[in-house]
Amino acid sequence: MPMLEMTNRKNLLLLVQLRWLAVIGQIVTILVVHWGMGIALPLVPMAAIVLLLIILNVTTLLRLRDQRGIAHAELFIELLLDVAALTAQLYLSGGAANPFVLLYVLQIMLGATLLDTRSTWVLVAFAGVGYLALMAFNRPLAVPDGDADAFFALHVQGSFIAFALTTCLLVLFITRINRNLRERDAHLADMHRQAAEEDHIVRIGLLASGAAHELGTPLATLSVILGDWRRMPVFRKDPELTQDIVEMQAQLDRCKQIVSGILISSGEARGEGTIRTTVRDFVDAVVLEWRASRTPATFDYDNVFAPDAAIISDAALKQVLFNLFDNALEASPSWMGLSVSRQEDKLVIAVKDAGPGFRPEMLESFGKPYQSSKNRPGSGLGLFLVVNAVRKLGGMVSARNNDGRGAAVTLTLPLAALSGAGFDG
Repeated sequence: MPMLEMTNRKNLLLLVQLRWLAVIGQIVTILVVHWGMGIALPLVPMAAIVLLLIILNVTTLLRLRDQRGIAHAELFIELLLDVAALTAQLYLSGGAANPFVLLYVLQIMLGATLLDTRSTWVLVAFAGVGYLALMAFNRPLAVPDGDADAFFALHVQGSFIAFALTTCLLVLFITRINRNLRERDAHLADMHRQAAEEDHIVRIGLLASGAAHELGTPLATLSVILGDWRRMPVFRKDPELTQDIVEMQAQLDRCKQIVSGILISSGEARGEGTIRTTVRDFVDAVVLEWRASRTPATFDYDNVFAPDAAIISDAALKQVLFNLFDNALEASPSWMGLSVSRQEDKLVIAVKDAGPGFRPEMLESFGKPYQSSKNRPGSGLGLFLVVNAVRKLGGMVSARNNDGRGAAVTLTLPLAALSGAGFDG
C-alpha cells in the first residue's frame, strides 16, 4: 500500500477516535445541562444526531477494514459531516450563543492539517456559513427564571470549558497527525534515497557490461599470442618458461570466464539459467568454487542450516557471497570464518575475519557507495552492491566489530524470496 494512503488511513482512524470523544462529550453535556442544570433540551433530535455520529463511526471502521486506498476526498467528507453534526447540535442548543461554538476552530484546524488548501478553504466556508446561520436561526435555550448575572457566569464557565476542551484536543490530535505526516515524509525520503542508489547500481551494471565487452578483444588477442609462444622452439626448450606460459593461459582463461559471467549475469532474464538446489548444497558449492582460486591460511566453515530448504541457485546471489568472502580475505588473510544457520523462515549467513575491523564512521554509513578503508579509487562498491542486492530480496545486512579483533557481516534472507525466481537483474 502506498505510504500516502497509509497515512490517510491512520489520520482517518484519528478522526474516528475524535468522534468517539465527541459522542461521549455530547452525551455527558446533554445529561448535565438537561438534568443537572434544569435547562430543558430537545432530547430526541439531539440524541438522533448522536446516533448518526455513532453510525458514521461504525461505517468508517468498516471502511478501514477494507484494503482499498483512502483518498483525501474521504477525509474531507468526514470533516464536513462532523461540521454539519456540530452545527445541528448548536442549532438545538442556543445557536451562536452556545459557548461550544468554539469547536468550529477544532474542525478547521484538523482540516488545515489533513487536507489540501482548496479543500480546507471549502471547509472554512462551510463552517462560516453554519456560524452565520446559527446567529439568525436557532432554538433558544429554555433558561429557568433567575439571576441574569448567575446565567452570565455560567456562560463564562461554559466558554472556559469549551476553550480547554478545544485546546487539549488540538494539541493531542494535531501532534499525532504531525507524527503520521513525519513518518510519511521520512518514508518518502527513504524511497528517494533507494531510487538514487538503484540508479547508481544500474549505471554500475552498464559500465561493467560495457567493460566486459571491451575486454573481450584484448583477452582473445592475448590468448592467441600465448598459444603461439607455447609452440615456439625458444620457449619449448625452457621448461620454466613453458610452465609460466601455462600458468598465464590458465589465468587468462579465468579472466575470460569472469568476463563471460558478467555478460551472462547482466543479460539473463529473471529466473533464466537458474538451477534448483538446496540451501546447504548451494552454500557448499559457492564455498568450494571460491576456495578453488583463493587460499586463506585458515577457513572455518560451519554449515548448520537445518532443516534444509529448496531454493533456486542464482549467479547474483553467488556474487554477493563472493564479494563478502573477498572483503574478509583482504582484511584478514590469516583467518576467516563462515557460519550458515536458520532462524525460523530465514537464512542467516555470517562472514567473520580477524582484521582491523570497521571504523565507527564506516559502521554508521555501512552499505553506502565508496565507504571503505582501502583508500583507493572505487573501493567500497562491493558492500554497497551487496546491501542493495539483499534488500531487493527483502533481506537485510548488518555489520559489527567483534569484541576482540576483527569484524562480522551478517546476511539475513527470507527463504520465500530464495525459493522464488531469485534476484532482479
